[in-house]
Amino acid sequence: MTPMIASILNLMGPDMMVILLIVLLLFGAKKLPELARGMGRAVKEFSAARDEIERGLGQSGGAGVAQPSLLDAKSELPPPRQS
Repeated sequence: MTPMIASILNLMGPDMMVILLIVLLLFGAKKLPELARGMGRAVKEFSAARDEIERGLGQSGGAGVAQPSLLDAKSELPPPRQS
């Protein structure tokens, strides 16, 4: 767990040690490196996807998004019922 995440969750020394001990007991020493690698890959994929989306939004510059107008909204309403 990074220090930034630990500070956000307000986990300090003894609390963090207890959590790490529980994780060690649950998964075992042999599984921890594999779990860390998996978490690293997931974070890397997430960052790459986020960067790709930000790049796509930056290239469109908002010009590709159609702005709704009141006239369009009124034309989509069904005609009033006549009784």
